Amino acid sequence: MSDESKPAPGGLLNGLETQKTRRVNEAARSLHPSAVKDLLSLGVCERCILRLVTVTATFDSDLATVSSSTLRGWLGSGVEEAASPEPSICIVCLGVLQFVFSDAKQTLVKSDHVAWITDLVKQQGHEFDSFVLEVSLPSTISENERAVLLYLKGKYSDEAWLQSEKVSVKDALKVLVLDPLRASLGAKSDSSSFHIRLTYSQASDEAQGLSETKHERKKRKTDIPTLADFSSAIFRVFYADEENGSNCMSENPFKKVSEPCILSVHCNKMPIFFGGRYFKYSRNVSQSRWIIDDERMGEASVEEIIGGSILPACLGDSYKFHAAGREDIDVRMLGSGRPFLIEVQNSRKCPSQQSLTEIEEKINNSEKKLVGVKDLKFIGSECWAMMREGEAEKQKQYAALVWISRPLEEEDCNSVSSMKELKILQKTPIRVLHRRSQLERERTIHWMKVEKIKGNAHYFLLHLCTQAGTYIKEFVHGDLGRTTPSMGSILGCRAEIIQLDVTDVKMGDS
Repeated sequence: MSDESKPAPGGLLNGLETQKTRRVNEAARSLHPSAVKDLLSLGVCERCILRLVTVTATFDSDLATVSSSTLRGWLGSGVEEAASPEPSICIVCLGVLQFVFSDAKQTLVKSDHVAWITDLVKQQGHEFDSFVLEVSLPSTISENERAVLLYLKGKYSDEAWLQSEKVSVKDALKVLVLDPLRASLGAKSDSSSFHIRLTYSQASDEAQGLSETKHERKKRKTDIPTLADFSSAIFRVFYADEENGSNCMSENPFKKVSEPCILSVHCNKMPIFFGGRYFKYSRNVSQSRWIIDDERMGEASVEEIIGGSILPACLGDSYKFHAAGREDIDVRMLGSGRPFLIEVQNSRKCPSQQSLTEIEEKINNSEKKLVGVKDLKFIGSECWAMMREGEAEKQKQYAALVWISRPLEEEDCNSVSSMKELKILQKTPIRVLHRRSQLERERTIHWMKVEKIKGNAHYFLLHLCTQAGTYIKEFVHGDLGRTTPSMGSILGCRAEIIQLDVTDVKMGDS
């Protein structure tokens, strides 16, 4: 195509504008004139009129440009006298589709709706390339819309446009703002972990709206309401009982709206997860934060040391710590470490692997060396389910310093070391009965090995591999006969555990 035959950009735009204007005018002319006149008189906005009176269940940004002047001009002379002045706040959508609202300080906002939302989203500092738009509306909108539709059905029951499905206020709002939001945020709108939620609320809802609605709904028979009924503060709504064919009336607090909804914008990122393995070198560090009667138990916690280091790098709101099992505060976690996950809520950025490596080094090189970390990395949420599944299958290895009331003999070492897949029964330990149910559990000791300690035959190191959920301290001393057999019953003497270390946690095939 030669340059002479190509349409000029201005001509193309003018053609599109002409096509859009023609489509808008056709949409206006397709509306029922008497119904439009009634709704304008009630104080219903143009966009709601288009939603409620149109024959087709479609609503797009072009049709949404129908204005009051377009409707009144199409209806002809005399409409201005018949209809009330253009309402400031629509009695159906409460200003939502008019882009009139109040901010959190209840200051009236009539500026560019999308620009206002965009500014608030950007102020929250999230990194994202796609988003999901969510909308929450007050129940008054659906109640008022239902009342208006019931009035229209009572007056125009034979009209085809009343039978068509209506586009909701929520869906209409998304049609109006999604494309401009995509452009202003430079992001796609699809399935995403980043959610933008627009919450419209009424100040009066919390005080009286809901309670009044329940209190005043008393059904009774009466005539179809007139236009004057809708203009009053409280009017009767016609309800047709489709099941028994009877007509009944209900008083409904349908009030003229003087104030728009309050709009708040909240951004939320779905949780992100970081995983690795931790080591606990101190016998005075709990796994999770432990406070009793406002007093901290222990010097610190694994949860706070690791989570407190990751959260600032994510600019998140909070975090949750998850681990594959737990050890007591006086038990060290050594060997290969225990698998853990850090779940960060509403993160505004995701740190790079280099940043995570620096966090790992900072924890490992801390002056007190209470906790260590390895293999810290970003992982998908599916690893949380995998870790939970692996908990029931995992094996744990321990090294326990044991004291017995008689000297250890060589025969004892051989006897204990020869035991494989030993089945034991454990009732809930006395020390945790205050917070655990009274149960009896069968557990397996896969293998054991005794290591003598030179210089004192009453002490030895017991190395053992057990099924997940085995209470090691109780297996050693017997817990007053609540664990059978125990190391004490096997050796035929009193046995006490002095110290305990976890040396390995095997997850599945690891």
